[in-house]
Amino acid sequence: MNTRRTTALSLLAAATLVLGACGTPGSGGGEADSQATSTSGLATCDPVKGDKLVVLEDDKGLQNADNIIPAVNKAAADANPAILQVLDEVSSKLDTEKLIELNKAVDIDRQTSSEVGGKFVTDEDIAADDPSAGNGTSLVVGAANFSESATLAEIYAAALRTAGFTVEVRTIGNRELYLPQITDGTLTAVPEYAATLADFLNAQQNGADAKSVASDDVDATVTALTPLAEAAGITVGKPSAAQDQNAFAVTEAFAKEHDVTTLSDLAKVCGGLVLAGPAECPDRPFCQPGLEDTYGLEFAEFKSYDFGLIGQAVRQGDAAIGLVLSSDGSLASD
Repeated sequence: MNTRRTTALSLLAAATLVLGACGTPGSGGGEADSQATSTSGLATCDPVKGDKLVVLEDDKGLQNADNIIPAVNKAAADANPAILQVLDEVSSKLDTEKLIELNKAVDIDRQTSSEVGGKFVTDEDIAADDPSAGNGTSLVVGAANFSESATLAEIYAAALRTAGFTVEVRTIGNRELYLPQITDGTLTAVPEYAATLADFLNAQQNGADAKSVASDDVDATVTALTPLAEAAGITVGKPSAAQDQNAFAVTEAFAKEHDVTTLSDLAKVCGGLVLAGPAECPDRPFCQPGLEDTYGLEFAEFKSYDFGLIGQAVRQGDAAIGLVLSSDGSLASD
């Protein structure tokens, strides 16, 4: 699950994104002081200012695999196999780095989701094998009420048009609103997130206290998701390599100074860290407690921020490490 897609906090893992040049090191503009020791005996690694963030690899799999995956009304998928064929082609061309660039184009460069989605389909040469497979059949692609979902929906729509479908895109709202419309056929398809959808459907079908069926393994997560989706009248396609998950980031300057690329690296060299996150982070198993239990990371202080301000807090040296979204457009390399 994800803070943009659910009211409950959960977190993510992502591949390391080493991006661009850094700013001036040191929380006060000078060199970071690693001479002091923390209660663990490790050096206290102070925050280091920098313009660019690095997402540290979640090498022990603390977070679940929230890979983007097509969710399609089962009756529509059975009647029109070209729908999943086209959407699976989209999945094959989409990874986290490209998703970051898509989000940057919309959220930072202020392009529309429609133009960004159409350009992606053209640039990635996504085209149906049979341009007449849809034969003018009308489809409706749904989107949740945040920009990434809208852009992905526009990509799905543009790709489906190459197969001869007539496609409308509708922004619906949260999962509680759009999933019933997938089930009853009001919507044909939506871009979804594998781990979040698996646990959402599992809770619906097996009770709110049902044990999570998601994991950091995307294949295992999709295997668990598939029968749950089928029971809800939904067919899922192939997951993309793109993940929109919660991740933990430091500045590039900090990563270079301490030679860290993974969370395990960080736990070996740094203690007494300052962690930035949403107010609920200290109580959530995939946030501060997970970092402590899974990696043995030691935190001297937690600082609470609205989610959108966490990255800036790390960049300006108010915290050494912070919770970010792996697909955030501000992580783009240019």
